Amino acid sequence: MKPRKDKTGGSNLVFSTDPRICPGCLRAQPQCICDRRHNTLASDGDGIVRLHRETKGRKGRSITSIRGLTLNEPELLQLAKQLKTACGVGGNVKGGIVELQTADREKVRDLIQRAGFKVKIAGG
Repeated sequence: MKPRKDKTGGSNLVFSTDPRICPGCLRAQPQCICDRRHNTLASDGDGIVRLHRETKGRKGRSITSIRGLTLNEPELLQLAKQLKTACGVGGNVKGGIVELQTADREKVRDLIQRAGFKVKIAGG
């Protein structure tokens, strides 16, 4: 998506369905022309990956969300694919958080530990 620039140099972008819009140039991150690096989703956390069980907004179905992975986006997508395949479930990656459609956090913990991360089960 290429936003039009008005005469003052601002943007006329009103709405976009792409959640990954560069705040600098207002383009989709793959087409970004800024100096910013958008391929990293790594956070400056404490280095511990936390597994949360969530049911809110999912009609009672539980998911396991994985937070704290310090990987860039392609590596994160690859790890999510491996986890989904190993667990036999679906899932996705949203904003650096991997969501798996399973409540079996112990199995996910073992798989992530084998990948070399320090993991804690968080929440109830």
